[in-house]
Amino acid sequence: MARTRTYDGTRTQKRPRARTYDSDAFRTAYDKVLAKWPADRETLTVATPYGTTRVNACGPREAPPLLLLPGGGGATSVSWYVQAAALAPTHRVYAPDLIGAPGLSVPDDGHRLRTPADLTAWLDALLDGLGVRAADMGGHSYGGWIALDYALRRPERVRRLFLLDPTQCFAEYKAAYLLHALPMLLRPTPRRVRAFLEWETGGADLDPDWLRLQEAAAGFPAARPVTGPRPKTAGLRSLDKPVLLLVAANSRTHDAARVVARAGAVLPRVETAVLADVSHHALPHAGPAETVRRLTAFLSVG
Repeated sequence: MARTRTYDGTRTQKRPRARTYDSDAFRTAYDKVLAKWPADRETLTVATPYGTTRVNACGPREAPPLLLLPGGGGATSVSWYVQAAALAPTHRVYAPDLIGAPGLSVPDDGHRLRTPADLTAWLDALLDGLGVRAADMGGHSYGGWIALDYALRRPERVRRLFLLDPTQCFAEYKAAYLLHALPMLLRPTPRRVRAFLEWETGGADLDPDWLRLQEAAAGFPAARPVTGPRPKTAGLRSLDKPVLLLVAANSRTHDAARVVARAGAVLPRVETAVLADVSHHALPHAGPAETVRRLTAFLSVG
């Protein structure tokens, strides 16, 4: 049975609805994907200077902590259900909804995330609120960029780092990807979201519940994502942490070979692999079994 626990007990105001956004449909879709998590999952709410952060958690409380950061768009924390089930036996898994993005976190309108330094401060407050001094950390897509940026700024708080097809870390976006995404970004609708995902995944057989959540997130009253430049070579060379980089072979987001080559050339302790027969947006929920196998092996090393 899922439980709900609030750390500070304060009430938060609802965000205003966008014209095309159905909050009830979004919550129904969100809960349906969350139901795929292990039965011992917990729902936590952590107060931070930037608002309250919704965190889905599972696994033994005394186990090593693992923080999972979702991609942008409608990914949300619940998209980690495959990894949560696989890693919860050995880790205390924490998956937050990003502040200002689709999900159940609620931003503070007077103190919004605007810079990469703000993201660092948010993650500092989140880990502090969870009582975690240092954690293993991983991210997919935009969440990978956040995780890598945090590891560079706060290496003392990251023990191991894994990146699933991270964007803007080692290579630029492909022009074709941005062009196909543009209609969805300018005026998001469920139909446009579905069409974009079908194009990027090559018509792969996606989880219908996950796909419904992406569609339901269309028009979510989200803030502009906090972005920054790709990490500098000097910073990457100084990251003395174990890093696992898994890249989708069929990703239309960026050039997979270039991502792997760049990471291998600059990260001192990186393990890389290209995952066959999977695209960028099919990770992490529909990736091959090799994804879980490699993550489990990487995170099990003392």
